[in-house]
Amino acid sequence: MKKLSDVQLSVLDLAPVAQDKTISDSFKNTLNLAQHVERLGYHRFWLAEHHNLEGIASAATSVLIGYVAGGTSKIRVGSGGIMLPNHAPLVIAEQFGTLATLYPDRIDLGLGRAPGTDGLTMRALRREMTGREAEFSDLVKELQYYFAPVHDGQKVRAIPGAGIPVPLWLLGSSLYSAQLAAELGLPYAFAGHFAPELMMQAIDIYRVGFRPSNVLDKPKVMVGVQVLAADTDEKAHLLGTTVYQRFLGIIRNQRVSLQPPVKSMDGLWGPAEKDLVLSRLRTSVIGNPQKVREGLQKLINKTEADELIIVSDAYDHEDRLRSFEIIKEVTRE
Repeated sequence: MKKLSDVQLSVLDLAPVAQDKTISDSFKNTLNLAQHVERLGYHRFWLAEHHNLEGIASAATSVLIGYVAGGTSKIRVGSGGIMLPNHAPLVIAEQFGTLATLYPDRIDLGLGRAPGTDGLTMRALRREMTGREAEFSDLVKELQYYFAPVHDGQKVRAIPGAGIPVPLWLLGSSLYSAQLAAELGLPYAFAGHFAPELMMQAIDIYRVGFRPSNVLDKPKVMVGVQVLAADTDEKAHLLGTTVYQRFLGIIRNQRVSLQPPVKSMDGLWGPAEKDLVLSRLRTSVIGNPQKVREGLQKLINKTEADELIIVSDAYDHEDRLRSFEIIKEVTRE
């Protein structure tokens, strides 16, 4: 049985904007968090692409990756993920080729196929949508082509980018990306932190169908998980109400800034809404150090993941820093 101490720990950040705080505050907190978890020994710090969502400031993901990489020295920094259908693969190859040149052996490129936004904003991002957009698999293969060494007669090159081995990950919350990651022999990250329904099925499909490639000889699985750790259960569950409010806004299609914790969610959600929120968060781990250790070990026992990437969105930045401290402490034991 795999132990928690055998599993790499990483961080997923959306540059959350708390109520009554500015986007500038959010960016400063993102860098401060990255520096903090680097000192603690976390493996990666990833940022996620989202657009037109109140309370999330990571829209210009490549720019933020450069900001974080420039303010840290050894932690891997990357995207969790870049929503590839929003971009020309050549542009992403150039951006991440630039990042990997500036920060060698530290840049990851996680790729997703969801828009990371609503339909209207998606049209604004992609401009002309003909209904014949390229398949995600074709976009990934085109991106791999631009990162490959240049061959004779190649007329379009990524400069920089060509010949730079930026590690690619496929991200997903459904079965499609699991199948594609297996087919291409790429590492796979499942979004268990917000869509756990198909988690085990997707991981099984990936592992069973995996084909070794020139970058990976056996399956590599990362699982996203929401964790809020505090010194007491009471404090942790108070902090957790901020996450409950965020997910309640999602199911109501009301995106708001990160809200302060509340003593009780009663009166904020109805019974059906409560069930929906808790269903989306059923893999989450909220509690004191012992409960966090037990909850994360249970997730490892279930998934046999090689790596956990953790979201911990406490309203107060100091509580967030403390949460990541506790998580790291309990996984060393």
